[in-house]
Amino acid sequence: MKIVFLGPPGAGKGTQSERIVKKHGIAQLSTGDMLRAAVKAGTPVGQKAKSVMEAGELVSDEIVIGIVAERIEQPDCANGFILDGFPRTIAQAEALDNMLMAKGMQLDAVIELLVDETRLLERIEKRARDTEAAGGQVREDDTPEAFKQRLDAYHAQTAPLSDFYEITGRRRTVDGMQPIDKVASDIDRILAA
Repeated sequence: MKIVFLGPPGAGKGTQSERIVKKHGIAQLSTGDMLRAAVKAGTPVGQKAKSVMEAGELVSDEIVIGIVAERIEQPDCANGFILDGFPRTIAQAEALDNMLMAKGMQLDAVIELLVDETRLLERIEKRARDTEAAGGQVREDDTPEAFKQRLDAYHAQTAPLSDFYEITGRRRTVDGMQPIDKVASDIDRILAA
């Protein structure tokens, strides 16, 4: 089972990914975590990434695809994986398709969580207030200002993936504003199809 989740920040992709990982015994792959692990392991692609990151530059799509290609060969991905934070652009989605095809694989599901962004902002603000009220520290990316920046970046770079996967007939949608259990059951229905 090879899955990509689409949706803006705060849509519930992480919550649903955790559930699927436990239920199906597949790996959740974060590109940030994979980059750090490849650098630490000193793999050829990790060494390329290290020199780019040390120069303060953004890691190229070619390097990220190389790291994903290495990572999905690991034993914990034998049953499949969920890509977290990747692809972010149409160029990355095309490169991912080509890399998977070269390995005789393809995505089994591209699921977009549809959400009301005004209500998402309210959800983030409430979470920040609740955290502060409990004496906790609000995460830097959980402020309304940071959320708006993340949302702007999502619209500029990642939202076009919705049309890309729709045109290729792979996009399925779930109402992400429903209760978590209902979102989960809708996703399970898509994965079982």
